[in-house]
Parts: sequence; C-alpha cells; structure tokens
Amino acid sequence: MESTDSATLFSAELKKQLDKKDQEIEKLKKLLEQYQESACDQNFLRHEREDFHLASVDPVSRLSKNDIERYSRQLILPEFGVKGQMKLQSTSVLIVGAGGLGCPAAVYLAAAGIGRLGVVDYDEVELSNLHRQILHTSDRVGISKSLSIVRSCQRLNSRVEYVPYHLQLSSDNAMDIISRYDIVLDATDNVATRYLLNDACVMAGKPLVSGSALRFEGQLTVYNCSGGPCYRCLFPQPPPPETVTNCAEGGVIGVVPGIIGSMQALEAIKIGSGIGTSYSQRMLLFDALDGTFRCVKLRPRSQACVVCGEQPTVTQLIDYVQFCGAAATDKEQELKVLDKSSRISAKEYHSMLTSGLDHVLLDVRPEVEMDICQLPHPNINIPYATFTKDVQRAASQILDKMEDLKHGYHSNNPQEDQAYRYQQQHKRGLNTEPSDEAWLTNPPAIVCVCRRGNDSQFAVRMLQKEIQARLTRGEADHGGDQGIKIVDIRGGLHAWARHVDDQFPVY
Repeated sequence: MESTDSATLFSAELKKQLDKKDQEIEKLKKLLEQYQESACDQNFLRHEREDFHLASVDPVSRLSKNDIERYSRQLILPEFGVKGQMKLQSTSVLIVGAGGLGCPAAVYLAAAGIGRLGVVDYDEVELSNLHRQILHTSDRVGISKSLSIVRSCQRLNSRVEYVPYHLQLSSDNAMDIISRYDIVLDATDNVATRYLLNDACVMAGKPLVSGSALRFEGQLTVYNCSGGPCYRCLFPQPPPPETVTNCAEGGVIGVVPGIIGSMQALEAIKIGSGIGTSYSQRMLLFDALDGTFRCVKLRPRSQACVVCGEQPTVTQLIDYVQFCGAAATDKEQELKVLDKSSRISAKEYHSMLTSGLDHVLLDVRPEVEMDICQLPHPNINIPYATFTKDVQRAASQILDKMEDLKHGYHSNNPQEDQAYRYQQQHKRGLNTEPSDEAWLTNPPAIVCVCRRGNDSQFAVRMLQKEIQARLTRGEADHGGDQGIKIVDIRGGLHAWARHVDDQFPVY
C-alpha cells in the first residue's frame, strides 16, 4: 500500500516538474519570437532608409523543389502552370494601404509567391481595425501597420521579398516608390490618394488595381491597363468633400473589404502571370446585403483626359489635398467652425453635470450610434442629417425641451433614467482634475455633442442662426430665447473618454 502511495506521489511530482518545464519552454519560445520579430523589424527599417532604391526583381528561370511543393496546386492549372508561376515570382507588387483591403490582398499575394511585396501605410494598428484588418493582432496595437502586415506574411511565406514603408504617400515620394514596382494596388480610403495614385501610375506606366468597400458594398476595377481608362477619365473632378465618407464614419462589415481585397490580389496575379482578362474598362459591384455581384462596362479612355489623354496637361504630380479639398488620410480632421466662446471642453461639461446645472443636451449622432454609448445626462437626439433638412422643426423641439426644464423635468424615458443612474454611480470614478469654472456663472442652456466634435459645431451654428432669425421675425415665444447660450463639446465623445471617463467606450 505504501509503495503504491509513494509511486503516486512520485508520478505527481514528475508531472508537476514537466508542467513547469513546459511553461519555461513556452516563455523561451515567446522570447525567441520577440527577438526574431525585433531583428526582422530593424532589418526592414534599415531597408526603408535606403531612399527607396531597389533593384529589379531577378527573373526566375526555374522553380526549386520547395517552390514546386509549395505552389503545386496552382502549377497543375493548365492556364497558369510553371510559366505563370515563374512570371509571378519575377513580379513586384506595391500595396498602398495596410487596412481592410490591403490585408487580404497582401496575404494572398504572399501565399501565391509574388516576387516582391511592398506595403505603404503611415498609420499604426488600432483596436477598432481588427474586425476587418485580419493580418493585425491585439498584441500589435500601436505598431506600424506596414510592419505588422509584413510580419504576418513572412510567417506564411518567407521566400517572398517584403518592403514595408511606414510613411504617408505624397507627391514628393510617390514616383520614387511606385517606379520600383510592376503593379500597384489602391487599398486606400480617401479621394486625394486615389487621384495621386492614378496620376503617378499613368506617369510611371503602371497598372492600378483599385478597390473600395463601404458599409455593405464593394467595388473593383483596373485603371491604366490594356488601353483602358484611368481614374481621371471617369472622374475628371473630385466630388465635394462633404459628400465623401469613409469606413470610420460610414461603417463597414468586415467581410466586404475581405472579399474586395482578395479580388484585388487575384487581379494582380492575373496581370503578373499574364493569364485571363483583367477588369480594365469594367467595374465589379458587390452588394453584401443581397449577395449579388454585377459587372458594368466603363467608358473607354478619354482622349481629352488631362493625364492620359492625347495632349495631357498634368505632367507632374500636384497638390492633391488642395485639388480635392480634403486630407489625404482617412483620419477625422478636427474642424474649427465656431469661435472659442461657443465651445466648452469635456472637463467643463463634466463640471456642469456635477454642479447640477439645468441644460438641454443635444446629441446629433445617427440613431444607431445612440445604442453604443451616451453621455450621463438625459438628451434629445436629433441626427445631424435630420437637423440639416428641417432646422426650424429641430429648433422647436429643443426649445420645447427647455420649457420642460423650466417647469420641472420628470422623465418617463427609461434610457434617460438610466443615464441619471449612470451619472450617480460613476461620479466618484470620473476624472475630476481642476478646471477654470468661472464661466459657470453664465452657463449654456443648450449643449451639443457628437462623436468627434465636428457635426456638433455645424449644428450649433445652424441653431444659433435659427433662433436669431426668430427674434428678427418677432417669433421668439419662449421668453428667454434672446439670452440662450448654445455651445458644443470640443472633441465630442472622444474627448469625454480621453479627458473625463477612461471607461467610456470609443468607436
């Protein structure tokens, strides 16, 4: 009996030691992985500093044993074969944009064995990227997107040459970079860069595989290829900046850029290997809600095009931010529409709440965003799009709300009651750093908020004009209209999360 117990104890002790050794091995593996990634990053960054000078990809005249085993499933395709693979391995592709389109494009080009893969992106990985930008990971939040993509692709296929560019493509560097590659993929999310890429590719004689994805829709075409049109042939002038949206503002289902980005990789593979027919002078339209793909014919190349026409007038890259009236990034730009007296900080608004000052909180975000998060005070939600269509009606709703406050406000709205409870529960946990509260002697009666503090400024300006117009017409029927102070929260909900409540969700 004793020997059995001893054996059991000895066995348990051995298992414990094995578990401990396994944990040590895992730690060593992680350290090795981190070291290799760090060395890899330093090598890439060193490569980057060589002023974009890259030798051409060496032509491949034969496939190695490893190549044949790795790419065997595409080698046996009669349309592709060994010749197609050798052409592909002799081809270089530049992806501009390491996001929702760039990730799937990069991984399939790497897997297929492209000769050289360059990735351009100025941005770092954010948590909000991960639902669609599938090559980035949670532990890479804060690092360069171009480096992150290259890390992931290198693990998949280390035989490809990778060149990350952690920079913003501009008129100053675009030609130097693009001229080193055979095919360019536009995986960006802004109009200015689309025009920049188009013009640079026309001037450098490179085909441009263009993709876009927004909400539930995607588009794909190929410009400046096989005698087809360029982007400017179809869109000589940029759209008004206020009509353009992106994924950050309009949203996107992650699978949509995944599909379009994969199609971009396919187009690059076809062009690089010389098989099939490209989407030159055609556009693929994808609707995810009804699951349909449509292909439409595009206008042919315009002889009057200012870039690729018979007598081009744009022969060098221009200032595309000025041309488009919008920034060449997909980052939200902070606008300055209102003067300082019509704006308050997030901390100042927090002081209003803790002081118990009566006011109307106007939230101009779309209704769907109200379910994501709300400030801890009852609000009236009038989406900015609705606001602009009928300012008079919106103003009446807000002024009626003020009348309710004057006569003693009692909420029958569960969401508003919940907001009050949130305020009481979180009051102690909020950031209460001191701020100048002298302005509270003349507090605002209406406070407007939006996601980032841009739409709210336009709403305040329209509301101020409407109330002034009512006074001019003698229609001010709310007693105190003339003295109404209207402000917005500078930086919107993002500023609240950054400066007041670090537990407040940011989207």
